Amino acid sequence: MGQKIIRFSDLTGKHAENDGDLVRVVVLQHPELTDGPVEIDALAGELSEVPELALDLVTVELHHPDREEPQTVVMEVETFNRLASATPMSEVLRGARRATEADLPSTAAANGRERVNYASLEHAGRPHKGRTTEAEKQVVRQHLDEINERLASEGVRTIDPDNTEHVTRYGLDTLARETGVMLA
Repeated sequence: MGQKIIRFSDLTGKHAENDGDLVRVVVLQHPELTDGPVEIDALAGELSEVPELALDLVTVELHHPDREEPQTVVMEVETFNRLASATPMSEVLRGARRATEADLPSTAAANGRERVNYASLEHAGRPHKGRTTEAEKQVVRQHLDEINERLASEGVRTIDPDNTEHVTRYGLDTLARETGVMLA
């Protein structure tokens, strides 16, 4: 007895005659994604307009002196270029100093290892050395149940609102009071 696998486009539900008709699409960023990139399949014809619809974008980090974490902004190149009023942006960029490795985003390599962004939902709440940023605390407070589920599935200690160290580290004072925990 044989088996037949029938594949469909995730976008339209149309049947793919053969695997060569399907294009693997990896969605890296989308407002609905909370747990990282996902993969979908689409028929090549369904994606024919995608290159024409692509936007020219620039990603910048704003390092404000009064903020711990940089602010990442993605905008259209034309909009970014209009920020330069005295000289064309192409000249501004040609004359700009090179960013050092320390200036690169948190995913940049540090000592040969990828740096972990503990302020992301993917890594928030994991035990780590160093201080816990306000951004990580906020993510933990907003997504505590989800983070504890992830930590438990990874075999890592969960964040306990009854644990004074955890309450202090992640700013869970309000939650601790609501559950009747006495803080020292």
